[in-house]
Amino acid sequence: MTQIFDDPADFADEALDGFVAANRQYVSRVDGGVVRSTASPRGQVAVVVGGGSGHYPAFAGLVGPGLAAASACGNMFASPAAGQVYRVAKAAHNGGGVLLSYGNYAGDVLHFGQAQVRLNAEGIETRTVLVTDDIASAPADQPEKRRGIAGDLTVFKVAGAAAEEGLDLDEVERLAILANARTRSLGVAFDGCTLPGAPEPLFHVPAGLMALGLGIHGEPGISEHPMPTASELAGLLVSRLLADKPENPGTRVVPIINGLGTVKYDELFLLFGKVEKLLTGAGLTVVEPECGELVTSLDMAGLSLTLLWLDDELERLWAAPADTPAFRKGTVARRARREVEAGAAAGQADSEQPTPASAALGRHAVSALAAVRDVVVENVEELGSLDAIAGDGDHGIGMRRGVEAAVDAAQSAAASDAGASVRRILAAAGEAWSEKAGGTSGALWGTAVIAAGAALGNRGSYSGTDAAVAVEAFASAITGLGKAEPGDKTMVDALLPFRDAFTAEIAGGAPVDRALAVAAAAARAAADATAGLRPLKGRARPLAEKSLGHPDPGAVSFGLIAERLGRHIEAQLIQQGARA
Repeated sequence: MTQIFDDPADFADEALDGFVAANRQYVSRVDGGVVRSTASPRGQVAVVVGGGSGHYPAFAGLVGPGLAAASACGNMFASPAAGQVYRVAKAAHNGGGVLLSYGNYAGDVLHFGQAQVRLNAEGIETRTVLVTDDIASAPADQPEKRRGIAGDLTVFKVAGAAAEEGLDLDEVERLAILANARTRSLGVAFDGCTLPGAPEPLFHVPAGLMALGLGIHGEPGISEHPMPTASELAGLLVSRLLADKPENPGTRVVPIINGLGTVKYDELFLLFGKVEKLLTGAGLTVVEPECGELVTSLDMAGLSLTLLWLDDELERLWAAPADTPAFRKGTVARRARREVEAGAAAGQADSEQPTPASAALGRHAVSALAAVRDVVVENVEELGSLDAIAGDGDHGIGMRRGVEAAVDAAQSAAASDAGASVRRILAAAGEAWSEKAGGTSGALWGTAVIAAGAALGNRGSYSGTDAAVAVEAFASAITGLGKAEPGDKTMVDALLPFRDAFTAEIAGGAPVDRALAVAAAAARAAADATAGLRPLKGRARPLAEKSLGHPDPGAVSFGLIAERLGRHIEAQLIQQGARA
């Protein structure tokens, strides 16, 4: 049990502050995580990793020459918010682009994905490589559904070494993908972990049993087995991993025994000796292994075995020097201390001078967001009740938190003497929406609002065609990040009919207010029609039958917002005595 803390709510931030204080020769604190405190050559790719806290040495402990350039650090077992990832990546960016890498978990995918959209929109080329090494989390023919556990280390190390060699973003990405494709892991637990301040572990393993296939966020295993001897455990882990080899695996392999929190090093070493004998007995050559705590889960009693199957490129990069607080290999020349610019560290926007047209459109955007807030507040209980049918009932509350934060941020951005461009206003609103709302809807709406602002930019004039481009960017951000398709019973079922109707009306010469009214009607009808669908995405999926007959709350909220925006724009144009 975690016992040293003041307020459990502050545990992650205070632990990170203390980590930085103990490792200033390696890292500097920035808003949302840490970056290297040592200088890197200009133009070097910045490998930015991250995830929830509670996994040390992952993720902050892997920041340093030869490995990661920075780490975004979320709360305990929780993804960092998109704004945190964005600010950390921007502080780490060194002119060579950014590679984001993290475990394949829904929250991380959404929030890192939103940050990637924003970074790319600002001209910072950003790619993503997901870690999917856990063979227990999905079958071999569905590798994209596997989650990331201790295999994070192999992917991060290869990517970091490739960046250190001066390879460009295309090559760093390719090699990280290759490392992930050739990494397999399997874990076991003997008991669960306890969050700071919690009275009980997240799960228990019955006495005399062992859970196979655990996660690193306190998830229990997929099956329970009688507690094995060390030799039996080694045989189980090795045999399962050897049965799941990558294509053309070769015979050179890096084994990593990873302790998850309370298994002592002596036990890990004992197990490693047995694993090595099994691997060599299978005709494999063991290369530069690791044995210790590398990706933990607070005080979980458990461990995992990872195998990285080498080729010549991967072997060179795995063996390359690295020097971080928690992982060292070879010798890295001492480097000058890097000064982290305060503005970059805080993720401050550039001092863009808005055009009169963009500033005016920005003010209209603030007004439109306020109208969105009003309709969400009016319907918060209805949206929550819809969500409670087959979900956790927080959709209305989450949408309210997000849009209220978005309005506040937009108003603040627009309040300067010169005003702000619509791009900057919507970027501030989207980031605030994501950070305050949290969850899937927060990440999706935040990303989409930022993407719409980026599409509108800071132009000298605007037309209905620009509005259609912004709507297309909004929709593309949602579908690209959320991966939902029509018929999955999500917001996308209302969003795409809205997009199609709006762009068709604009292409036919209709003014914006009329196009918006037609598109809103299409969205509301499509939202109502989701009552006949079974959910194929999200938390409602396991309760598909219960959801049948009720519309999707995300689609309903989008339809309500579209309808209110249509009325709002029409009223504004009437007040101005003009049509768009």
